[in-house]
Amino acid sequence: MNSLTTAPGAPPATTADPYRPEFHFTAERNWLNDPNGLVYLNGTYHLFYQHNPFGADWGNMSWGHASSPDLLHWDEQPVAIPCDEREAIFSGSAVFDEHNTSGLGTAGNPPLVAIYTSAYSAASPLAGRQAQSLAYSLDEGATWTKYSGNPVLDRASADFRDPKVFWYDGGAASYWVMVAVEALQRQVVLYKSADLKNWEYLSTFGPANATGGVWECPDLFELPVDGNPGETRWVLIVNINPGGIAGGSAGQYFLGAFDGVEFRSGSTVTEGLQQDGSRMREYGWLDWGRDYYAAVSFSGVADGRRIMIGWMNNWDYAGSTPTGGWRSAMTLPREVSLARLDGRLVLRQTAIDPFAGQEPPSFSLGPQALASGVQELPVAAAVGRLEVVFEPGAASRVGLMVRAGGAERTVISYDVADGVLRLDRRESGQADFHAAFPSVEAVAVPLRDGRLRLSVHLDRCSVEVFAQDGLATMTDLVFPAEASTALAVFAEGGGAHLVALNVVGR
Repeated sequence: MNSLTTAPGAPPATTADPYRPEFHFTAERNWLNDPNGLVYLNGTYHLFYQHNPFGADWGNMSWGHASSPDLLHWDEQPVAIPCDEREAIFSGSAVFDEHNTSGLGTAGNPPLVAIYTSAYSAASPLAGRQAQSLAYSLDEGATWTKYSGNPVLDRASADFRDPKVFWYDGGAASYWVMVAVEALQRQVVLYKSADLKNWEYLSTFGPANATGGVWECPDLFELPVDGNPGETRWVLIVNINPGGIAGGSAGQYFLGAFDGVEFRSGSTVTEGLQQDGSRMREYGWLDWGRDYYAAVSFSGVADGRRIMIGWMNNWDYAGSTPTGGWRSAMTLPREVSLARLDGRLVLRQTAIDPFAGQEPPSFSLGPQALASGVQELPVAAAVGRLEVVFEPGAASRVGLMVRAGGAERTVISYDVADGVLRLDRRESGQADFHAAFPSVEAVAVPLRDGRLRLSVHLDRCSVEVFAQDGLATMTDLVFPAEASTALAVFAEGGGAHLVALNVVGR
């Protein structure tokens, strides 16, 4: 395809850190990975995360902390739960213990409780083990105290980690449920507790579906089907590394039922450890890109909304990304729901939009024929949202180019013959820092009434694509030159129509 110029109105190359996102959380400095302890309390969203306070590489795992009133503008807080000479603080969750079931607070000041994995070092009597521990806060997450009775759940395992805890209201009884993993066994293990301190085994799920890597960072929650509270399914999230659909890290999901004891999947395709990947595309994937991992949901969000955040990176190359004294970002938060698609249930994901309410758009195109070739748009965007609807018609291929300039471009294309949407970052900018980075992601996306609807969120080092109103998503990091901000639409072959295009951004 032809080279693209930087579009008129492109911002000058003055940003001190050209890859630091505007609307995706990053730590001011040093390493960041899995989101932890996502909780909403008294008007504030709390994002805890795996963090190295001492360097831009993985190590010294502690819980970093950020807070936000709206999921888009984040204030970094002091390190919440630091590692020490005996333990690293691995992934987990946080709950507001409203009724002080743990006794770690008072009736008048109930605690915020973090449930995390203690990864014990050589200085500990439990060296080599991973077990579950508690810390609590009586000032809404500002300061934390480790529980003196840690660990609260120890299976004498080296790979038992990532507890997600929630309150289960059952017909016969109500209690806390912990969903964790035996990572190497590709198993999700469930426990219950009345007080967060004493845990009783419930059941085990797995191995099933994708098993090409360790299982990590599980989640379990209930959602209505098509918004109908009278019909629900339980969603079990299981992140996997490696063995993801696009290579390396990824997240998969199962749909089924949970009775307070056992999760029973209704969407399992293959059971047991899989020796080949021939059915990978039949599994339920949270995202079909390379950079959506360790995704978990917030607890305590009002009105039953389920909002998830993932780590926007991939363990294949996470330690090599070309950023400065910081490394890695979170994805945009996504509200998830369940929808029927051609007789089956799938997760629908909608980004929390940084540009909501900023209409009218900075650029729009109405219905028109698309001639074969590339049509550069008279608008630039390094950060923004594109909404576009195509009718491919008789064309063989239609799509978008984003973050383009000179020989750089990231290409989002739809091939009509195979009904596949692709995200191509091979010429996206800096891509040679790791052999696994140049890639083309793909997901089958059926046209709806002959149309393809895309919502594309751009930030300074990322492209997040939501197809057909969020029924399929792809997330990829990109590292283009700061001046590569041109946008274009294209078609191959005649007969395509552009129904609508709106750009909001800068």
